[in-house]
Order: sequence, then C-alpha cells, then structure tokens
Amino acid sequence: MEIDIELYRREVPLSSQPALQLSAIDIKPEPHEKTLLFLHGFGGQARQWRYQLQHFSFRHRVIALDLQGHGRTPHLDRPLSMQTLVDDLLQAVQTLGIAEPFFLLGHSFGGAVAAEFAHAYPDMLRGLVLIATAGEFRLNPLYRLALNLPLPVLRSLEPTTRGWLSASPVALRPWYRQVLAPWNGWSLFRSLVVPTLVIRGHQDRVFARPMYAEVARSIPGAEDVDVGASGHMVMLERRQAVNRAVERFIQGEMRTWRDAAGDEPGPTEAEIQERPWLAHYEASVPPSVAVPDVPAYQLLRSAARRYPRRTALLFEGARLTYRQLNRRSNRMANALRSLGMEKGDRLLLMLPNCSQQVIAYFGTLKAGGIVVFALPAHKAEELLRQARDSGACFAVVQRASLPLWQPLLDQGQLKHLILVDPVDDLPFAKRLALRLRGRAGESAPRPPADDRIRTLRDLLRNHSPAAPQVHVQAHDPAVIQYTGGTTTSPKGVVLTHRNLVANTIQTRHWIPEAREGQERFLSVLPFSHSYGMTTALNVPIALGATLMIKARFDPKDVLESIRRYKPTIFPAVPQMYMALSRFPAVRKYGIRSIRACISGAAPLPVEVQEAFEKLTRGRLVEGYGLTEAGPVTHANPLRGRRKVGSIGIPLPSTEARIVSLADPGKPLPPGQVGELAVRGPQVMAGYWGQPEATTKVLTTDRWLLTGDVAQMDVDGFFRIIARKADMWYPGKPDNPAFPRDVEEVLYEVPQVRETAVVAIARQPIAFVISSDPELKAETLIAYCRRRLPPELAPRAVIFVDDFPRTFIGKVIRRELAKRYAQQRAAL
Repeated sequence: MEIDIELYRREVPLSSQPALQLSAIDIKPEPHEKTLLFLHGFGGQARQWRYQLQHFSFRHRVIALDLQGHGRTPHLDRPLSMQTLVDDLLQAVQTLGIAEPFFLLGHSFGGAVAAEFAHAYPDMLRGLVLIATAGEFRLNPLYRLALNLPLPVLRSLEPTTRGWLSASPVALRPWYRQVLAPWNGWSLFRSLVVPTLVIRGHQDRVFARPMYAEVARSIPGAEDVDVGASGHMVMLERRQAVNRAVERFIQGEMRTWRDAAGDEPGPTEAEIQERPWLAHYEASVPPSVAVPDVPAYQLLRSAARRYPRRTALLFEGARLTYRQLNRRSNRMANALRSLGMEKGDRLLLMLPNCSQQVIAYFGTLKAGGIVVFALPAHKAEELLRQARDSGACFAVVQRASLPLWQPLLDQGQLKHLILVDPVDDLPFAKRLALRLRGRAGESAPRPPADDRIRTLRDLLRNHSPAAPQVHVQAHDPAVIQYTGGTTTSPKGVVLTHRNLVANTIQTRHWIPEAREGQERFLSVLPFSHSYGMTTALNVPIALGATLMIKARFDPKDVLESIRRYKPTIFPAVPQMYMALSRFPAVRKYGIRSIRACISGAAPLPVEVQEAFEKLTRGRLVEGYGLTEAGPVTHANPLRGRRKVGSIGIPLPSTEARIVSLADPGKPLPPGQVGELAVRGPQVMAGYWGQPEATTKVLTTDRWLLTGDVAQMDVDGFFRIIARKADMWYPGKPDNPAFPRDVEEVLYEVPQVRETAVVAIARQPIAFVISSDPELKAETLIAYCRRRLPPELAPRAVIFVDDFPRTFIGKVIRRELAKRYAQQRAAL
C-alpha cells in the first residue's frame, strides 16, 4: 500500500555555527521492532528509498537522510571530508534519539559513508547493508570534466540537471574533489566487524565491475547477494528482491521464498495473544501506524504537491483542483490573519457541505485558529450556546443566518462575521437554476454596512495565495466538535492536529486497496460532524481523491451524481444506504462503480448490508466511533472475516478492552458485558473548559471510557449493547437492564414500526411508532409481561409520530424523557 512519505519529513538540527540541519524522512510506528537508517549516494536523495521506507515501516522505524547539498538539505560553503560526513551522521543519530543498535543501509557512495561509520562506531550497529557500493569511485571522464567547469558555468547548468540529479552541480563539485575521489575503502572493508550484507546488480556499469564484485570478498563474513538484471539504482529497479534480501538479513534467520511471499509480514503470535483482533487484519494492514508530527493542513499541502491538477472538489458542477484549493485556503488564512486572528483563536464554522466550507476549514487551520464546527440542524439556542461556550470570536456562516449571529456581534463576542452563499462559486446556469428553485437563500437580508461583516468572496479576492508563516505544532488544538447530545447536553471535544492526522492515517490504512490520486469519494456526510470530517473530508484529501460534495442527502440527486461521476468510495450512515437500496430502478444509475463503503454512527442492519452489496458488488462494512476519539476506533475488515451485528475490530494503533461497569480500572475477559474503553493517538485532548468532565472519561493513562456498554468475543470482535447512560438497575445492583432488552420484544409485534425505551425513575417507558392506529398501549404492555420479567415490562407506552433525532438518525432519548415529564405534568 502506498503512503505519502513526505508527511514524515522533519528537520534534524546538527549545529548552530555554522547553521546546519539535515532534512530527514522519519517514519516511526509505535511500537516498532527495529530501526533502519538509509543513506543515499552521490547525487541522490532520501526519496530514492521510497519503496524500502514503505515496505519496512510496516513494523520498523525507518529513517532516510538528505545529506549536505542533496535533496532538501542545503549546500554549505564549508570544507568537506569523510570525517565531517561521519560526524554529521553521528550527530543526526543522537538528535533523532536512536538509542538502540540499528541497521545502517547505504547506496553507492552512501555505502562508503556507512562503512566508515560502522568502522568508527561498531557497537552502535546491529548490521550494515551496502547496496551498489564500490571499493573506490572513479567517475566517467565526461562527468569529471563537467565537475571541473567554473562555478558560474555549473550554476547555469543547474536547470538542466534537476530532472536526474538531486543535488546541484555546485554542491557536487566539493563532494567529488574532497570526499569521493580520494576515498579508497579496500583496507577499511577488511577491518569491519559488523555483520554485513552486500547487494548488487550484475548490469551495474557506473563503475568498473571489480569495484563491486570484490567488496563482499573483502569484508570478513559478509553475505553477497547479486539480484541479477539491475543497473546502479538497485533498490528502485529490483525493489522486491532488495526488500527480500534485507528482510532476511535483519531477521537474522534463514527464510524461504514461501516465508516472504507477502509484501508485509503479519502479526506475531505474541501480538495476537495480547490483541486477538490482529489475527483478522488484512495482510496489508499494519498492527500500528506511524503518525507524522505535522499539522492537519499538511494533508492538503501534500496532496497539492503530488496532484496539483487533479480535481479536489466537485460541487454541483463546479470544480477546484488541488492547487486551486490549496491557494484559496492560503488566501483564507491570510485574510483571517489580516482581520486579527491570533494562534488559538476560535472560528465558528456553520455551513452545509460546500467548497467554501472546505476552504474555510483548512484556511483557519493554516492561520493557527481552531475550527468550532456547528451543525446547521441544531436549534438556534444550542448554536448560540456553543458559540458562547467555545469563545468563538470569528464566524463563517450562511448569509441567510445573519439575524441569528447579529446579537453576538453587537455584544462584542464576535469580532468578525464572514458571510457565505454556497452557490457563489457555481457556474452561472447552475446558480440561476438553484436560486429560481429557492435553494440559494435569495430571501436573506442584505448585510448592513459594517466593517465587521465581510463576504468570503471579497476576502479571498483581496488576499495573497502564498502560504502564511504561522508556526502550528501537531499537539495544538485544531477542532472543537460538540457531541451529539443524545443522553446529555453537548460538550465541546478538543481534537488536536495530531488527533486528526492520526485518525486520517488509521482510516486510510483500513482501506488498503484505495489508490492514491485515483479515487472518487461521495461526500454526503456533513463535514461538520466528526464522522464526516474524517471519512468524507480528511481521508479523501490525504489520498489525493476527488470529493463529490453534496450539501444534503436527496436519494434521486445523489443517484444522478453517481451516474454522472462514478464514485468509488462512499462513507455514509445506514439510513442513506437503505434509501438508495429501495429507490426505484436503482441499478440504472451505475451504482456498481462503488467499491468500498464504511457505515457508521448507527447500527447497520444486515438486510441493508446485503442489499447494498448486491447492488454495487462492492463491500459495505460497519464501523464505530465517537466524537471523543476523532471519531473512528473500530471497523469490520473490508476484505476478510466480518461478523454481523458487531462493530468490528480496533483500527491500527488502537487498543480496546471491556472494563467493569462498577470498577473502570478492572478489565474483563472475553464474553463479559462491561464498558468499552479505547486508547490511541486519535483520542481527544479533553472537553473544552470542562476539566472535571474530562477526568471522568479520560484516565491518567489515556484510556477513554466511551460510555457504551459492550462485549468482546474471543476473536477480538466487539458488539455494542447500549449506552451506559440508558441502562438502569431494576433489582439487584449487579444486574443492569438495557433498553434493548425491552425493544427486542416490542419489535416482535408486527405493528411496531420503531420503538425506543427510556428508563425514568428506574422504570422502563416505551415510546412507539406504530403502523396501526388501532394498536393499544395495554396490548403491548400485556405482551411484554408475558415475554419479560415483571421488572422489565414497560410501565407505560407512549405513541408518537416520530422521535427527536440527531442528523444521522440517532434517537435523542433525553428529549423523550422531557416529553414524558411534560405529559405527566399536564395531567
């Protein structure tokens, strides 16, 4: 599976006088088994090891350095020698915190540097790998002549060498004169005591054949591997053969081709014993992932660098490429800075899915701000409460909602209000059609003449597209997401940049077949909800995919978009899959383009799963998450074993266990019912402004108590039973009851279309949506008394037309309890 190794690039400071730092790619999964450090050759760069970095980062820490004057490490006008290069390498090892003995791998002249280091510091190494390394380096006469040209001529040649050299000719000349040409390693090789592997290709003609062939013979006990038909860039041209040879070497044991048949090694027996779910991981899904220490907006910048001309956003016919999206988010960041945004300021973002929402999201993060997502579906009083609770001083909202936010502006809490009409960026014909249909908010009041009220269109037009210079760290807060509030009042969950990046990387690894720069995501889930933010926004951006954005879910409109644009991945909620499956003549819309779907936020009925998979021939699996965990923690494997009715198994780098309901510090064995606890890099920093609430759910060792009652089976699959807040104790204190105990019995009655049970004063009260207006409450109560213990039979049945729900369809049980209290008070 391909990963973007540039996300893991960091600067490694070596000295202040002169100022020297090396650029490094450092991929460090936790935990990791071994450390491998890669050195490129003369004119090379760290990225030349990309295949090895991706392969070995499955379970090892891998580091590739850009040596001085190469790749992204600048050239310094200082004397060079082999000793200075070895000293630089030693300093880099110490700065990177490599404490244990590691493997050092060098290509071509990088192998010479590696051999010198191994000779000077043998105790620091577990092994040495030399790839296409010679005993001495005599360049082609034409190259020698070129490097002896005057400096002005060499500078003029730089543009012509960028496509095939990773260092400028000006930097290469001192390398050649002072280090490469004088070096002779034959006597050094004979004195090496570190276990050594030599890899070469028999078609390498950069240097004379004896310069390669004699290397392994000169090193005592060295293993010699000739991979056959390969030139000088062996690790690129024969990457699989090189990877197999290195794998055998670092494992320190004989392995046959059968042992190395897969691209990545699977989990060990010890790991499966501790985390049984690892046995059910797909072969290319690692047990843990390396989380790059970068701000979340680097996901966009990286995609813009790799796929600048690819369509990033597709919204109602309007397209934005990744380059355009990146530049517009830069404009947004610069606009916010000009309005006075400081690092850590909060910006309330309340928009439906649209291009401007994505621009405002990444622009705020680039400006150092914190995005406070607000769901447009929330009531006005709740939206205002969240704005005040978060202390938001900026807001980006639809023009139609201006009257709601004007009081906060007048009271001085909001410094600036930025208004958006989502159709502004659409083609004229589409914009006109939407306005004629009344979907563009044309009746909204015109904003008053106030310098504190701006339009997003004007702000973007008047500011620079250059990247802002704001120092944002991975552990800085990035987003405040308010919980759904199904059982208690919504709380602001603080997610850091690292939380967002971690959950993006984890979810991306769960879809190993996803192709970088080729996928098309159907992004209907609201970005303002944590599930939509991760699976429908951050993950496709990280993949360089096209986001087919829909502002709302309308089955016919969505199917028309599927027919026209052929999405390949569709994260959604069960209600969406159900609506599409039941749509008349659904097959004519070309729904088979969809290959993978992850359903979340609500239980996925098996009938819905089977029907949708039959339509698409793709895979639809159920997952689980919560806002406090960024949100995704569990999912069923897309390819491989899955269990109906389960939320699946934990994602890479995610731990999960069932703990006692009475003692959260006591883990329970498989099969027992308790509270689900999770731990991982995606778990929140805490609740905004509520330290006491944070300590109730987040233990000192970073276990998050989810509030969900669950079970884990012997295979490591988890099943959700109920919310902890919804259970009650009708009798014995160690024998809780759950709404599902009663709901399952009520569903046995054919006329019960939907039901929700709420415990009020430790008594079950049933709310029912019936398909038969003649159905009586007494009939249902009597049926439950025949099927349930007396203490579980509902004390009352209330018929309703619908339930209060979140946008994803979850029943808000606390609102049902309020309705019951109001009804009792009225009697």
